Amino acid sequence: AKQGIIPKKDADKIIKGLREIYREIEDGRFKFREEFEDVHMNIEASLIEKIGDIGGRLHTARSRNDQVALDIRLYLRAEVKEIISLLKNLETVLADMAEKHLGIIMPGYTHLQRAQPVLLSHHLMAYAHMFDRDMARFADALKRINALPLGSCALAGTTLPTDRHYVAELLGFDSISENSMDSVSDRDFLLEFLSCSSIFMMHTSRMA
Repeated sequence: AKQGIIPKKDADKIIKGLREIYREIEDGRFKFREEFEDVHMNIEASLIEKIGDIGGRLHTARSRNDQVALDIRLYLRAEVKEIISLLKNLETVLADMAEKHLGIIMPGYTHLQRAQPVLLSHHLMAYAHMFDRDMARFADALKRINALPLGSCALAGTTLPTDRHYVAELLGFDSISENSMDSVSDRDFLLEFLSCSSIFMMHTSRMA
């Protein structure tokens, strides 16, 4: 509507209908139906039932290809931010424990054998440093996760005069993807997240 692609009155009806659907999903009243294949088609079908054919304009200048890519990024962005927050808390706990137990001596092990005496605080802070690197890796991965793919459509963009920077701002993305074919097929950021997670789990395994 902002770009003049659909009338504002249609956009208002679509937004009102989507808010109703959102409340139904939140309340557990929304019925997902298998014949509609995925979440996007389920929502669109429900929207059309509520407001008529106008609901079909929901996916104007959008494909399920770039919508799915968007969904994954939105989900992963939220999860990574939560992981970073939890890691900060974990580091704080380790630092507090180290400070509380200053001066306590324990055996340091190498090759499963007692090697040298070390301070418990030193031992605890070793893990704090590991988790600090993990946090930095997740934060760096977040830069590549937080790029808007919407507007790429099926693979070659759209001739409609969309404003991707405006959409990125609305959805809280720091940047937009630069190549539509790359944008809908890119899953590098997922592999990067899995790599960060594997290293983090190695560190938690060592501590356990």
